[in-house]
Amino acid sequence: MKAALRAASTFFPAGHDIARIQPFGTGNINDTFLVTLHSGDRRILQRLNPAVFPDPVRVMDNIRLVTEHLRQERDRNGIAPERFRIVSLFPGRTGDFYRAADGSVWRLMTFIADSRTCRVIRREKQAEELGRTLGTFHRLAGTLDPGRLAETLPGFHLTRRYLQQYDRISASQDGKDGPEIACCRAAIDQRRAMVTVLEEARGQLRHQVIHGDPKVTNFLFDRHGDRVVSLIDLDTVMPGLLLHDIGDALRSCCNPGGETGRSGQTVFAPELFRSWLRGYFPAAGFLLTDEDRTRIIAAVLLMTFELGLRFFTDHLDGNRYFKIRFQGQNLQRALVQFDLAKSIEQQAATLESIINDTAAAEPGR
Repeated sequence: MKAALRAASTFFPAGHDIARIQPFGTGNINDTFLVTLHSGDRRILQRLNPAVFPDPVRVMDNIRLVTEHLRQERDRNGIAPERFRIVSLFPGRTGDFYRAADGSVWRLMTFIADSRTCRVIRREKQAEELGRTLGTFHRLAGTLDPGRLAETLPGFHLTRRYLQQYDRISASQDGKDGPEIACCRAAIDQRRAMVTVLEEARGQLRHQVIHGDPKVTNFLFDRHGDRVVSLIDLDTVMPGLLLHDIGDALRSCCNPGGETGRSGQTVFAPELFRSWLRGYFPAAGFLLTDEDRTRIIAAVLLMTFELGLRFFTDHLDGNRYFKIRFQGQNLQRALVQFDLAKSIEQQAATLESIINDTAAAEPGR
């Protein structure tokens, strides 16, 4: 907390007007604080995790470029600002970020009032809103040349690289596996062959600017209803495959038990899947190639497997990447994702039928 107060008071012009700073949100990566000024205005103060973002200047450059482009395209498309709210960076004394003496980077951003996050989705209207909002983001970002953005996390969704990292760390362990660790190892071994399912078709898939981390908690809902008003946490915006975003969003949206659910009780919800597609296809379905459409289920499964692999590897490696609140949390998270992958596999035929039925109802198809 002292570091946050020092960053706010020594760099940002409003620092002298601070009434209160308090931890905010439950993110797994960055440190986030809510700054309340004596005027009553509120801001989001955030410290980028240097272990995750080794080049924060590139992260800030991407955010600056993408947010300006989104605003221009939102206005050009006649979308009301309150329907798709976009965060702004506040200028400080030497720019819109501050590098502290310890090398960490801090920034001050818009606080989007009258909004809330949801940890899990259980209502079909909410799922449809998530799909619509990500589709809107993809449509607006789709006109930005991806070559203008830096790849801030090289290989971020290169599942094969995560598997290699797991193999390296796993080989260094002493081999004393409990039943939960053995379960994770078996889940990984069963799905090794699928890690290149998107890479092998990359030339036939839509490549553009993507969000990179469109999980449920990065969408803001209207405080009093089920309407989504913003998509936040743009640190991972970069060039990528549209299916990486679609797969990750569906993985998160269609798990009503959440990422912290109990192992053995995680189920992928087809009704939420259908509703998400009903929101996404009208907003951005035209961006998808025929090959994209045939690999939607594969993308959901891959992103689910990838996150489980990353959680489990981090558990074996001493929890260096994802924040934990208790010992074994990353192991629990991994088990949930592997259970979710199994549920997706068991329902693959049903989910493919849902895609076909929903796509057939799209205008112009």
